[in-house]
Amino acid sequence: VWEERTQGNSSLFNGQKFRSGSYCLDGDGDGDEVPHVCLRLGLTDYRTFVGTNLSSLWERFLVTSEDDSVRCRHTSSPLGNGAVIETSDKKIIVLRRSDNVGEFPGHYVFPGGHPEPIAVGIDDSHQLEKDGETSELLNKKVAQEMFDSIINEVVEETGIPASSLSSPLFIGISRRELNVRPAMFFFIKCSHHSDEIPRLYSIAEDGFESTQLHTGSMDELKTMTSRMPGCHHGGFALYELMLQRLKNTDETLLTST
Repeated sequence: VWEERTQGNSSLFNGQKFRSGSYCLDGDGDGDEVPHVCLRLGLTDYRTFVGTNLSSLWERFLVTSEDDSVRCRHTSSPLGNGAVIETSDKKIIVLRRSDNVGEFPGHYVFPGGHPEPIAVGIDDSHQLEKDGETSELLNKKVAQEMFDSIINEVVEETGIPASSLSSPLFIGISRRELNVRPAMFFFIKCSHHSDEIPRLYSIAEDGFESTQLHTGSMDELKTMTSRMPGCHHGGFALYELMLQRLKNTDETLLTST
């Protein structure tokens, strides 16, 4: 399968990726501890992803279970990322993918890509750390890469400078129904007006990965979700949940004052 893909598209290459295993919520909010999400990650590569998740026989790799960590244990499941970026005039940025990309060519997506193991010093020769202190240090580096990588992806794909972007807010993980591909999503505010974004996009480093950039309102975005990969459609649903949660919080604060 991999040989067929690469013969038809010379831009594809086999890179190492983080594998999404499972996740849990650490801390229940009692006391001073702030609840946080713990991701359990492994390692995989793009070739294995093509041979499992992207295979026409991908359903044969699944195990019958309501627990995704069990259900998807035989798939590559590389962890992707995506950003819902809100401009200063409350528009959302969406890209239309190039015809030369490996997945969903021509579809609408939020800017994003993958966190990279190599960015934290993990390569093909990596061995499991047995020393507790070293392992903890690596965990912190991997956690930071989750946030650094989405900023890097946004900068490279849209041309928006990092100084114009807020710190990413993690809003959840979405998994496609088709081929069970997982992606984590972030909400990021941009200090630029939507009218300025096309100029920045014209000089984006990785602009070749997409053919068009759109900035739209919430209503316009809803009409585009049917032409998004399932995980990005799920990313939009996570954004809607975030907005509803903020609205409910504001209403609660107003009621209590």
